[in-house]
Amino acid sequence: MQYRTLGRTGVQVSTLALGAMNFGSIGRTSQDEATAIVDAALDAGINLIDTADMYGEGESEEMVGKAVAGRRDDIVLATKATMPMGDERNHRGASRRWLVTELDNSLRRLGVDHVDLYQIHRWDPTVSDEETLSALTDLQRAGKIRYFGSSTFPAYRLVQAQWAAREHHLGRYVTEQPSYSILQRGIESHVLPVTEEYGIGVLAWSPLASGWLSGAVRKGRPVTTSRSKVLPERFDPAIPSNRARLDAVERLAVIAEEAGLTMIQLALGFVTAHPAVTAAIIGPRTTEHLRTQLAAADTVLPADVLDEIDAVVAPGTDLAPHEKFDTPPALLDPALRRR
Repeated sequence: MQYRTLGRTGVQVSTLALGAMNFGSIGRTSQDEATAIVDAALDAGINLIDTADMYGEGESEEMVGKAVAGRRDDIVLATKATMPMGDERNHRGASRRWLVTELDNSLRRLGVDHVDLYQIHRWDPTVSDEETLSALTDLQRAGKIRYFGSSTFPAYRLVQAQWAAREHHLGRYVTEQPSYSILQRGIESHVLPVTEEYGIGVLAWSPLASGWLSGAVRKGRPVTTSRSKVLPERFDPAIPSNRARLDAVERLAVIAEEAGLTMIQLALGFVTAHPAVTAAIIGPRTTEHLRTQLAAADTVLPADVLDEIDAVVAPGTDLAPHEKFDTPPALLDPALRRR
């Protein structure tokens, strides 16, 4: 296992991080299975575990808490908030009112007195940066969180938040958690240059592109990734972006084979090769999934392989841009772009 410094915090984290989204009802993973996954991950040298309040409406946090009991000090523990937690209109977002309340809920579910990294799961356009950062700074000073970060923020919002922190003398986001893979490289053109400029650590989610790069999606074969059952439209070959991905996967499979690598090793090695990336978040549902992903722990792709990947998917290109989660709200809601 390799380790890198998380932004400018001085904290050393493994280049593969364990994501716990699949723990519980989402991935149909039981407590015993989740604990076995955590055990195997820690034994392999992974020391960063990432979850969120909305994963199974708190179920993932509860399962992570039970799995790490007695080993808390050896783990960099991260969770997130702002996504809806129920139907109540104020049980969501990045207001001080909700963040203070929901952090206590997360700490209770996790069974700990603090988290190492508390992340704003999505940018909340209804709340000022000063409101959110001041709440996070107070929670940090109270000892309930060690650091705080963002997740899936557009580049301009990262810059704005850094400016607001300096302007109002508040703590700043020290990490960003974007979607990044060989098939979705758009952040190379805007987000990653910003994180490098400000020394922000990057925890990349979906490095296997929802199963597209796991080896479970190939031409002429049934799709075996579980995501195809939950989001069938993302794998429908009648959709042009999916055909583009399928063509890319076939070419990448040849590159992997010639390099003596699995598709998973190629995919994870690509993500961790970028100098701006601190860690790639893997989200196994089973210990077998974890085993195949751990095989990439020490994978270092040579320059010629990276060049071949660039020839398949050009730097800064998203093959499925409509699946991104950082689109400015005005592009999604006509009322925000019309007088």
